[in-house]
Amino acid sequence: MSMLSKSRRLRPTPFSQGVEAQGVKAYTVYNRMLLPTVFESVEADYRHLKDHVQVWDVSVERQVELVGPDAFRLMRRLTPRNLANMQDDQCYYVPIVDQYGGMLNDPVAIKHRDDRWWISIADSDLLFWVKGLALGEGLDVKVFEPDVSPLAVQGPKASELMARVFGDQVRDIRFFRHKRLTFKDTSFVVARSGYSKQGGYEIYLEDSSYGMALWDALFDAGADLNVRPGCPNLIERIEGGLLSYGNDMTMENSPLECGLGRFCNAAEGTYYIGKEALEAEIASGPKQQIRAISIAGDAVTPPAAAWPLMKDGVRVGQVTSAAWSPDFQTNVAIGMVEADHWDAGTVLDVETSEGIRKAEVQDGFWL
Repeated sequence: MSMLSKSRRLRPTPFSQGVEAQGVKAYTVYNRMLLPTVFESVEADYRHLKDHVQVWDVSVERQVELVGPDAFRLMRRLTPRNLANMQDDQCYYVPIVDQYGGMLNDPVAIKHRDDRWWISIADSDLLFWVKGLALGEGLDVKVFEPDVSPLAVQGPKASELMARVFGDQVRDIRFFRHKRLTFKDTSFVVARSGYSKQGGYEIYLEDSSYGMALWDALFDAGADLNVRPGCPNLIERIEGGLLSYGNDMTMENSPLECGLGRFCNAAEGTYYIGKEALEAEIASGPKQQIRAISIAGDAVTPPAAAWPLMKDGVRVGQVTSAAWSPDFQTNVAIGMVEADHWDAGTVLDVETSEGIRKAEVQDGFWL
């Protein structure tokens, strides 16, 4: 594979020095930044994540900040999720759609108060959509990208490591809640969240100059916990059904197709962009939907492009993420499957890079 040329368009993170020093082996480009994808190997990183604790540079999860009297009004325009009862220390997973109901992003919204929010985005230029909407509706709100870079601590030993750096109060943070905690002469928002099913936290670094001090503190405190650098792991996220925007879903898909219908519950009388399209789809039901799929045979090479799912020679869906699972001894996969073929136990053919394999629709993800 050709080398990637670095330039100012690929922005460094506050933790880049530490990531490079720890021997990162591969990156992907995400929000015009480099996201690590491999340190030792995908399989070794997977095993370590499930057994120990890792520190992830996920600065690529850029924030869109909303500040001003109309911040809450703007948030309600952006998502079909009901935000009415959201408290000031909560994080919500919020699908954001366009006027046709197509997914623009699937971020986490962090509420500070009604007039201040962060939207922690997946890989897309959501900032411009939000700025345009605020301007077009004449809202009294400032929309910008702040100097905020998340650092994740994930794995079964995450609570112990975080308590050593931030104190035992970190253990009191409930899932998808956040608290501001002291670090040296500053403080950071710390949330009980992360892009793995192993449990952990995300630290929202609000001043890039503290990046390496935070990185070093975590590694110094976790030496006896076998702490290592890590990153979102392909195998583990597929096992857990964690979707990847741009891979498993795009603007061509609705939240219902992505299995996110439970988040399309805006309070009655609330208007959001895409409401008419989503209400029509809710009434009729989606024509296709994300499903967990097992693929028979030896380990497959993860797809670089969608693999067709076929039934009797007719395309009925596609597989977008796949990898061999050491724990479940099968190829685990995420696919989009048409309604007539998405029932658990349905056997299809999938055109992998290693040839045609049998694929079986599962009744749920593995974790």
